[in-house]
Formats: sequence, C-alpha cells, structure tokens
Amino acid sequence: MANQTKSNIEKKRKLMTKRRRVKLFRLIFAVVLIGLIVSAILFIGLGAYNVGSHFFNEFQGMYQDYNDRKTARQGNPNPRFDGYTNILILGIDEGAAEGETSIPSADTILVLSFSNESGRSRIISIPRDTWINLGGTGGSGRIGKMYQIGGANMMVRQVSQLLGISIHQYIVIDMRTFADLINVLGGLDIYVEENMDYEDPESGLSIHLQQGYQHLNGDESQKYLRFRGEKLGDVGRVQRQQKFIKALYEKVLQLETIPKLPSIAEIFQHRMETSAELFDSAHLANVLRKMSSEPPTTTMLPGSEGSDGVWEPNYAAIDAKINELFPNMNPVISDDSDTEE
Repeated sequence: MANQTKSNIEKKRKLMTKRRRVKLFRLIFAVVLIGLIVSAILFIGLGAYNVGSHFFNEFQGMYQDYNDRKTARQGNPNPRFDGYTNILILGIDEGAAEGETSIPSADTILVLSFSNESGRSRIISIPRDTWINLGGTGGSGRIGKMYQIGGANMMVRQVSQLLGISIHQYIVIDMRTFADLINVLGGLDIYVEENMDYEDPESGLSIHLQQGYQHLNGDESQKYLRFRGEKLGDVGRVQRQQKFIKALYEKVLQLETIPKLPSIAEIFQHRMETSAELFDSAHLANVLRKMSSEPPTTTMLPGSEGSDGVWEPNYAAIDAKINELFPNMNPVISDDSDTEE
C-alpha cells in the first residue's frame, strides 16, 4: 500500500513537471511570437513612415511649385476677396489676328464671380476696346490686344489691376469650341433684337440672322455674339453677351443638362485652356455644386466711348461698382472692438 502511494506521488510529480515545462515553452513561444510581431510592426511602420515621408515631401514640393505658379500668375491675391471665386473668361477669335502676328486677340472678356457661401454669381463684361495703361512700362493700348502680348497671364494681371479685384482662375475658349459646347447643350432660345447682316470675307465671317425669337445652334450663337451693329457698337455687343450668358446659365441648371455633363467635361478637359489644376478641383467642384438658381447679376465696365472707338474707363465709377457687387469683403475688425469671452 505504501509502495503504491509512493508510486502515485512520483507520477504526480512527473506530470506537474511536464505541465510546468509545457507552460514555460508556451510562454517562451508567446514572447518570441510577440517579439516577432512587434518587430514586424516596427519594420512595417518604419517603412511606411519612410514611404509616407517620401510621398509627403514630394506632395509638399508639388504644392509649393503650384503655389509659386499661382502667385506668379495672380500676383498677390487680395484677402478681401477670399469669400469669392473670380474666373476670367476669354473668348478668342482665331480669325481676328492682325498685322504680322498669328496670335489672336481676346474678343470677349468676362469676369464670372461666385460667392463661395451662397453660390450667387455676378458677371462683369469688359469691352475689348477698353483703353488701359500698362503700369511701369509707360505704354497703353486696348485691353483685348494684351492677349497678343502676354497671353492669358497678361490678361489676368491687367483685368485684376483694372477692376481692383483678385482673379483666381482663367478659362480661354475659341469660337469653334464655344459653338460645339452650345451644340452639346442642344442650342439656346434667344430673342434677336434686329436683323443681323454682315459679311467679312477676309475673316470668313458671314452673319445673317432674322429679328425675333430664334433657336440658335452653336454656329449661330457665336455669330449672334460677334455681331457689331451700327446703333450701339460694342455697347450693344456687350449687352447681347450678358443676355446670352443669363440664358446659358439657366440652360445649364436644367435637369436635361445632366446626361450631357460627360460631353461637357470632355470639352473642358481637352479643348479649353485653363489655369485650374488638381489642387483647385475640389474647391471649384464645391463652388459649382452650390450654384444658385438665381440668374447672375450682370454689369458692364463703367466708362464712356472715346475717340477711335475706344472705351474710356471711369475709375471712380468702377470702384463704386466693385464695392456694390462684392459687399462685406472680409471687413477688418479694429483692435479696440469689444469681444465676448
């Protein structure tokens, strides 16, 4: 009996020893496994950090280059206009190149401005024959011709200086592309104010539109906009542009335009020159998403017709009009104003 008891005790000791060894082995295995996992995490984390740092540095460099290009294009943006997105739209007439240059002038000059908060829009039309001074160069000339001198960047600087506002982006569109865009939208219903008959064989321009309500296709639309009658000259031309743009704005907001958006985007992407880059896309998309259903407020650059058909700007009236169109432009709060804790 005693021997059996002793034998049982020995078996229990061996079993307990075996169990302790198994527990110790499991503990060592767990420690090693955890160590490997931690090492792997640290290795992957370090690698991800290095890769992330590389991409971050590249992205930071790209963004800095973008800001440099943006500053060079815009100059120093006025913080008063941070609540707006101002887009310069230039209509280029490829048949209007003059003299020895093959570079066309800007035939249509518009500033389209959106309120970033409300989506309301305003349009400022600038006659192509507006007479401007070129600043430090001491020169002067018609603003439409500035496109021949320095392209869209030159136009951005001159329009910004003329109006005293920041221009955030620009879009350049030629007449053929404009006509195709109107065709994609299905044409536009417009009241033609008078019989329009004009022939210019040298530029290949032949305009024949009858007075009354008309459904204009793309080609007819660009002829309607380019016609310069004897009664009002460029003033009447600008008035027609403003009326046309209001009708175009309403057309774009219609539900039937939605299926046509891919074709419109294709034209914008491949057939227009624009300053907008990847970094601007989200902002512009957000602004356009908020487009108000109200028609845009339109105005023509204040001034008067001078000699030789030029448009003489009235700078005092321009300042007053800009303050009217862009109210509450980030007003500066004085340091001694009361604030609540």
